[in-house]
Amino acid sequence: MTGASGASVAGSPLPKWQLALVVAAPVALGLGYIYFKNSKPSSKPSRGKSKNNLKKNGTTCADKQISIDTENPPKSTNDAETPLEKAQKLKNLGNEQFKIGKYDEAISYYNSAIETCPQENSEAIATFYQNRAAAYEQLKKYSSVKADCTKALELNPRYAKALLRRARAMEYSNELEPALEDVTAACILENFSNQTAMMMADRVLKQLGRQHATEYLAKKKLIMPSKYFIKTYIITFHKDPVFSMLQDTDYSDISPGFAKALQYIKEQKYEDIIPICTEEINSSDPNTLPHKMKVLLLRATFYMLLGQHDASIEDFGTIINNESVSKDIKVNALIKRATLFMQLENPDKSFCDFETAAGLDPECGDVYHHRGHVNLIMEKIDEAREDFRKAVEFNPDFGVGYVQKCYADYRYGIVERSKEVIEEAMKNFEAAFEKFPNCSECYTLYAQMLTELQEYQKADTYFAKAIEKDPINATVYVHRGLLQLQWHGNVEKAIEYINKALEMDDKCEYGYETLGTIEVQRGNVEEAIKLFDKALTLGRTAMELTHIFSLKNAAKTRLTIKERLGSDVMLNFQNI
Repeated sequence: MTGASGASVAGSPLPKWQLALVVAAPVALGLGYIYFKNSKPSSKPSRGKSKNNLKKNGTTCADKQISIDTENPPKSTNDAETPLEKAQKLKNLGNEQFKIGKYDEAISYYNSAIETCPQENSEAIATFYQNRAAAYEQLKKYSSVKADCTKALELNPRYAKALLRRARAMEYSNELEPALEDVTAACILENFSNQTAMMMADRVLKQLGRQHATEYLAKKKLIMPSKYFIKTYIITFHKDPVFSMLQDTDYSDISPGFAKALQYIKEQKYEDIIPICTEEINSSDPNTLPHKMKVLLLRATFYMLLGQHDASIEDFGTIINNESVSKDIKVNALIKRATLFMQLENPDKSFCDFETAAGLDPECGDVYHHRGHVNLIMEKIDEAREDFRKAVEFNPDFGVGYVQKCYADYRYGIVERSKEVIEEAMKNFEAAFEKFPNCSECYTLYAQMLTELQEYQKADTYFAKAIEKDPINATVYVHRGLLQLQWHGNVEKAIEYINKALEMDDKCEYGYETLGTIEVQRGNVEEAIKLFDKALTLGRTAMELTHIFSLKNAAKTRLTIKERLGSDVMLNFQNI
């Protein structure tokens, strides 16, 4: 969820997809980049909706760079044409037909080239097969594409262009795992210089991750988030009609069951909330009626935290569709359902609920605070700034909302390349330290901003201050560990911080996935896969699980590629 997701990563509005590789790199980094070296923030991130460059078939225009081969060997000094030269001539004739769109004719010439070429000229024959595969691809004969690329690779196992073409044919056929292996091998062989291969790797990783996430969710055992996660989530709501009751000490005016549920929240017995709420909702005792909608709201909230999305949506819907429900309860249900729809990758429904909530209570700061998070995730910076401005206007004493506005202003300055806006955002951050001296998020977000600006020494100081203010916040330790990598490549120090985070919160998903990524870079791929598996048990949404599976699949593919390409190639790869 947006609110909880923000809380779980020390209040950062950025999506976990970016945060898990905090240097704003593509998922393909999991394939083996040393991501913590020489990283710089993007100088011109998108302010609006990201452009969709995918065609209907899932490929991009850039993929057309996987072309036919036109290179020829030097001509013989003899007048007589050798069989190799004749074969090359036939290939060239095929290339001419290919370029004017006569693919069947091109295939005929490539056939002749293959038949004519002496068998000892294996690399030349591999080229002919690869070119014929290109023609078959234009005719959408993908089984023939795969067959010809396979023949080319049998003759030349390190033929990157054939690997890319076969990967794309496999992607068309939804053979995602072998497609990922091929495109990864191509990335490595070309030293990650081919943007087409990089885009394809990123795309296939996401597709495969989504496929695995869907399968995993169908049988996953649901686990309640960590106590710290839930505690932090609760404070992201300033006007929650249930959570606001936690300040009370006298519950004599409500039913015993509801009072017990509130007491369990105070005692952090979160696993017991849903059963006791269900018992209260099903009770025939007339004393439960006045607060039944609040109890239903509480159950819906914890269904959402647990990951029981259908049950959560049903409860929220019951509240929202009840005309007699009070405005504050309905608005809160709309906000939470909106964040849940965003988790489920349905932004249209999410914004519809936010709009309805704002219409019901235009002065509810919680609406704008949580919608601001969603807008930042979607890189709609202008809208996020306006939302956070309203959140601060209606909740001026809410430190988390104030610094989120500062961060949105900073992102706007980065987009516009405005030094003045960035400096103003930093001044407002510094004012937050005076205004909200005990708000650890002020220090954490400021440190993240300084990290992006490569002011590493200062960033480390503010991460330390965040830990001083909130010593049990595991994600701050993870952030500080990542800083050690970016700052001076101190892997051991980074691991020390992340392990400390996991010791204090063994449900810190962010820590497992980050440590797993580091272990991949260190060559400890089997250990990395175990860490990703731990992170998977804690994921609650398809979005989160897709991301973690992408990292895991990248690590597994690295093991496979090592066997295919040999240690010499992987050694060079490790040193990129």
